[in-house]
Amino acid sequence: MKPATAAKKLGVYLEATPAEFQEGVVSRTELGALQSDPPQWLQDLRRNGPHPRPVVAAKLGVSIAGLARGGVTEALTTEQIEALKTEGPEWLEKERATQADVRKETVRIKEKNAERAAKAEQKDA
Repeated sequence: MKPATAAKKLGVYLEATPAEFQEGVVSRTELGALQSDPPQWLQDLRRNGPHPRPVVAAKLGVSIAGLARGGVTEALTTEQIEALKTEGPEWLEKERATQADVRKETVRIKEKNAERAAKAEQKDA
């Protein structure tokens, strides 16, 4: 697979990986080996970053779109993410609240659909 795909599956920022990783091709076997027994460079990237946007968003508890609305368009290190959490800018608090509302709504819809399915099952029986 392409290095970009492998980096995405590993949850790391491609541009921060070693040159041989970026320029090569990663087989499924190699990907499995990287996941099960990560080399030091991969452990360091996962711990310190820079992290890709999906990882940054997850660590901050917001959506990727929320990051963009907050003006975060670059990869961030763990230190930068922690600094943002500490600062607690207004956009971050707003996006976290939005994300919490989205999660609540998702749960509500899932429960409603399960209820409908149970009623339909009872009706059929």
